Amino acid sequence: MTRIGNVSGLRNRLMIGLGLGVLAMVGLALWADLPSLQNALSRFDWRLFPLVIGCTLFNYTLRFIKWHYYVRLLGVRTFSTSRSARLFVAGFPLAFTPGKVGEALKAVWLAEWTGLPFASGLPIVIAERISDGLAVMALSALGVFTYPQFWPGFLAILLGVLGLIVVSQIRPLALAVLGWLSCIRVLGPRVAGLRAFYESSYRLFKPRPLAVAVGLGTVSWLGEGVGFFLVLAGLGLDPTPHLLILAVFALAFSTVVGAVSALPGGVGAVEATLTGLLVLAVHPERSLAGAATILIRLGTLWFGMALGLGVWATTPRLWKVRDRAGAGDVAG
Repeated sequence: MTRIGNVSGLRNRLMIGLGLGVLAMVGLALWADLPSLQNALSRFDWRLFPLVIGCTLFNYTLRFIKWHYYVRLLGVRTFSTSRSARLFVAGFPLAFTPGKVGEALKAVWLAEWTGLPFASGLPIVIAERISDGLAVMALSALGVFTYPQFWPGFLAILLGVLGLIVVSQIRPLALAVLGWLSCIRVLGPRVAGLRAFYESSYRLFKPRPLAVAVGLGTVSWLGEGVGFFLVLAGLGLDPTPHLLILAVFALAFSTVVGAVSALPGGVGAVEATLTGLLVLAVHPERSLAGAATILIRLGTLWFGMALGLGVWATTPRLWKVRDRAGAGDVAG
């Protein structure tokens, strides 16, 4: 755990993530052959790009609804929708920190803005990631059956995520473990925080909230899959139902790979997976596969980064996090 006094404590980790992101884009451009890539991008129908951005905003909107639903579920009733949205968008750049550990800062901000203890708010960040993971795995399931070589890894990830959720709902076991930990001198003082963390996790992963979250996540990530379909169509591929299914699967599965990689923003892992799936399934030129990947990453990951930094620039309070018990401990 790292105690921080303000957001600048994450600057170095954020810069590492941004640097890796730029290197991934440069490496992809070189792999695709730069002159050929420029030619492919020049053929892109740029009238479709605003629609791609619209699909991304659709994704963000539904994911925000999920975030705000989680906040209300934990008893925060006076947090306005506009302030909640500002905090939610401010979290986008934090995905660029290694392992996305910087996203824990959202729980610190939530503690500062609402009074919800850090240990109680942190499970919201985790529940966001897990519900998104289940959503994109649902979207990628059909493609996994089509490409059996991905099945072992897909099944291992799915069972791991479901296992965590099931364990969180075995309340007697969790309470027994917490009681045992409280008897250990070194860990005893931390058990209160662990208990608050567990109680929030237990509420968020109950069947009904989980179903709502995964449902919202599935529809929201489907929106980004449609955005990738528009990118492929704009590059000249025949806009058939098969291409739509492929686009949704490729984006969803690459998102799963990026999350498991723990790389900042999934950079490198997502790009490699997307281009690899396109070459495997569509057999386009490398320049077209590279152009498609660059365009969708610009319209999703980097667009979200720009939105988040815009909120940071216009919300000075985000840079002034008090270092106090219950709100100043951030994983990292």
